[in-house]
Amino acid sequence: MWLIIYYLFAQYVPMHPVPGWQIGYRLRLFLCKKLLKSCGDKVIVKNKCYFGKGDRLSIGSRSQLGQNARLTGKIKIGEDVLMGPDVIMMATSHEYGNINTPINQQGEAEEKPIKIGNNVWIGTRVIILPGVCVGNNSIIGSGSVVTKSFPSNSVIGGNPAKLLKIRE
Repeated sequence: MWLIIYYLFAQYVPMHPVPGWQIGYRLRLFLCKKLLKSCGDKVIVKNKCYFGKGDRLSIGSRSQLGQNARLTGKIKIGEDVLMGPDVIMMATSHEYGNINTPINQQGEAEEKPIKIGNNVWIGTRVIILPGVCVGNNSIIGSGSVVTKSFPSNSVIGGNPAKLLKIRE
């Protein structure tokens, strides 16, 4: 029932700066606490976020899911994570190894969980692929495609994303 309320109604309630935005934030937080594997305090879920049933998504306190975020598979997001709009995190993929069988008939590949550390800033339209771990205090530049893991304090960007510098 909570899932139906979220996807049919709550995901469309306006966000800041539209009048009444606080109601939308409170309603989505309430529903996420019911739906997600774990959801910390003061989490902000902006409108039109998609996370399937939510039972494999964990979000730490004071983090936020950006507008139109799409999160699929087993994902753990740390505390104080800032996320821009249109971010995609996919912990699932398809098999493609047999050239003689159409990809859509090869089934799903083994899921590879995604882990985002604490105090990470994920820019607009970032794509994070299966198995990626991003360390604490990192920044991912807008439009990046993150195909591999990065240590704490990293500033990364590009397609594919590469280490630009270490924050000191």
